[in-house]
Amino acid sequence: MQDNERKLASPKHRAKAGIGRREALALIGATSAALAVGCASDLPTSPTATIADTTTTAAAAASSDAATGAACVVTPNETIGPYPSLIDLFRSDIRESKSGTRLDLAITVVNTATSCAPLTGVHVEIWQCDAGGNYSQYGSERSQTYLRGIQTTDANGQVRFTTVYPGWYQGRATHIHVEVTRNGQSLKVTQIAFPEAINNEVYGSGVYASRGSNPTTNTRDMIFADSINSEMASVAGNPSSGYSATFTVGLAA
Repeated sequence: MQDNERKLASPKHRAKAGIGRREALALIGATSAALAVGCASDLPTSPTATIADTTTTAAAAASSDAATGAACVVTPNETIGPYPSLIDLFRSDIRESKSGTRLDLAITVVNTATSCAPLTGVHVEIWQCDAGGNYSQYGSERSQTYLRGIQTTDANGQVRFTTVYPGWYQGRATHIHVEVTRNGQSLKVTQIAFPEAINNEVYGSGVYASRGSNPTTNTRDMIFADSINSEMASVAGNPSSGYSATFTVGLAA
């Protein structure tokens, strides 16, 4: 266990929100897929079975995005998905033993009710699949905790994670899940999309090459199709040295 990692043994208890159109679509898709493979006691580890200093650069870019107020809007709410974290993992490096192209991700949380001022002291959790499209904590990967983590926003409303570029699974565009909480209450659940050109660049090299490009593009994705401009990360870098990405979460607090 890393020095900055803390595990809470009890399962997470999330605030339940009303189910919207997108959540309903996702649930319908998940239900249909589950029926297709029959009854099982465990969820699979991958939905495929059912259907210079980059950290500093990323942080500076995220701060600039928030300061300019280029789009002081509420980030769309999205489904939490079938593989949310079951325990809290406070850490910035979430890779564990997972291989893949390095991704330094900086997320800035802003309060749209106060002209997008930084929101400090809130928890930001991310989780994602690995290069093969698998999630930890479920099915055969139940004992694993890779590619999940929580950080608390600083005075600039920022958190930073070191991870690997997310893989893909059938039926979904490339994405990372995000949840913002305060005092145990969920303030925002959304997802981060990635540019197609970067996706194709990554998936043509290294541990991703054997699977090739993601057949589901952002415009064909049931989550991102009508909101891609509001959920797209800003990404820079290359497969050999890695990438830095920034994303701003806007919420009315």
